[in-house]
Amino acid sequence: MTTGRARLYGLLAEFEEADDLLEAARRTTEAGYVRKDAYTPFPVEGLPQALGLDRSHLPLIVLLGAIAGGLIGYGLQYFAFVHYYPMNIGGRPAHAWPAFIPVTFELTILGGALAAVFGMLGLNRLPQPHHPLFNAERFELARRSRFFLCIEATDAQFELGETRRFLESLEPREVVEVED
Repeated sequence: MTTGRARLYGLLAEFEEADDLLEAARRTTEAGYVRKDAYTPFPVEGLPQALGLDRSHLPLIVLLGAIAGGLIGYGLQYFAFVHYYPMNIGGRPAHAWPAFIPVTFELTILGGALAAVFGMLGLNRLPQPHHPLFNAERFELARRSRFFLCIEATDAQFELGETRRFLESLEPREVVEVED
């Protein structure tokens, strides 16, 4: 049994309009906050840039997965047909690379697809059946009509009183503490 107050996840500000959230995200980034995120009922153009998010690493992960799949496919065939079980069929050489192309291609596609799925899950930190923001009463409105900006307590610049004053200066509808 634990006593005392639960650990703080962060501060959550609620906005009624997408433009207000966009401006708040820009000002939050300019203020130097790094551990922050926005939640909206629909995509808001320019929000990733306003939050200061970098480009995704997913394309590189997919490329590396595809290259690995192709190399594994070609390597398996090469070692199987050239080194471990060479056969002279119709006078063709053991390393008949044109015959290796279909399997190499298929494993390239498989490697890229698997890297895309698992890379996306990893980058999005999924599966995550429960998120601390689900503890906030009004957060369910993010699915329908409200826009939210959360600054996490793990941010190096986070100080409860100062961060609360900063968020309130952005003129949100409400600022609430979110427990972990």
